[in-house]
Amino acid sequence: MGLQHNLLRPQARLLAALLLGILFAAGSAWARSPGVEVRRVGLSRVGENTMLTVVLSRDAEPRISPRNSGGRAQLVVEFPQARAGRLPGLMAGDDVLVEQVLTESTPGGGVKITLELFPDHPYNFWRQKRGGPGGQVFFILGLTPEGGSAPERRVPKPEAPPPPEVSRDRPPEPLPPPGGYGAREERGSVAAGSFAELRRLIPKAGSLLDWLEKSGWAVAESHTYDRPGQRFSRDYLLTNRQYPELAVKIVNLPANAPSVPSINLISLTTDRLGGETAAKYQNLRQWSFSRIRQDFEDIGDFFDDALKPLRVKLRQETQALFQRYANLFQTFLQRACPQNPGVVQKVMGHVKEKVNPRFEGVQYTVSEDPLVILNLVDFLQIKVFFLEAG
Repeated sequence: MGLQHNLLRPQARLLAALLLGILFAAGSAWARSPGVEVRRVGLSRVGENTMLTVVLSRDAEPRISPRNSGGRAQLVVEFPQARAGRLPGLMAGDDVLVEQVLTESTPGGGVKITLELFPDHPYNFWRQKRGGPGGQVFFILGLTPEGGSAPERRVPKPEAPPPPEVSRDRPPEPLPPPGGYGAREERGSVAAGSFAELRRLIPKAGSLLDWLEKSGWAVAESHTYDRPGQRFSRDYLLTNRQYPELAVKIVNLPANAPSVPSINLISLTTDRLGGETAAKYQNLRQWSFSRIRQDFEDIGDFFDDALKPLRVKLRQETQALFQRYANLFQTFLQRACPQNPGVVQKVMGHVKEKVNPRFEGVQYTVSEDPLVILNLVDFLQIKVFFLEAG
């Protein structure tokens, strides 16, 4: 027995050495395994929303933090331990909320995206993630002006984000092939400005669009913004004689690259509401900064003393309007989110809440797939986002 025991000891030592070698090799492989890559960054304007789209190689949770650097308001998005792909160092803003966007790799590892904001422009922000081709993940950060006011700034129509800058040590990426990813409009198949065109552009919203057409909604306005070599952006305004205070607004922003999603927004809004309060509020929203300074010491006083009391009244008036057309709003939500019937009750519960004069405006995310936002900042708006992989 003693001899056998002594013979087994070298075998045990050899086995232990092999196990340690395997564990060390596995640990080295894990250490070398690639982490998440930030592949693309783009900024676009969709309706009232400014949208930062970040394309990731796989899922990652960012840190989002409002900051103030040297008196400049910022919204910072950080992906710790991520590596940067071919990202632009600087991108232009949207002339409404974002002045410019800075992208950089942090010294300790990670990618930092800084949105430098215009001063004195209150906003709300929301986030969403969607799966993309090849296991990619689209992270979307949306910013909405609080009250929709942007003094002395022109609100542009939705347009494509600028092409990414290429570093000097890397060859430029080839352009998408002609006719791909919205670079050329399909003509002749359906009439422009029709429901048939809308169904082709937003197939996920087919049930909602069918119901709108059968319920008497008609396309009152449609616009196509042709940017040669990039993409075609479209917007539509739908009206219904039976509901003069309401409108359906649709924005289509097709993808212009394989890794960027196309974005579609369908919103049911009460911003056609008439009356003295609505007219006065709409007029104040058009005031320039110089006009505001004539009556108020700063823009904060303008929001608190002029806009806020009107928002409270508008909330109350749109609550009554929602009750009057409750069946319409419920059916709109049911058609937009057939797989999530609880959305209807969530929206109705929020709308019925008593208006708090201290917090006259609020915005809720009531669904994530599709993304549904209930905006109660001034006019009641239900916004539904349909994203398609590029």
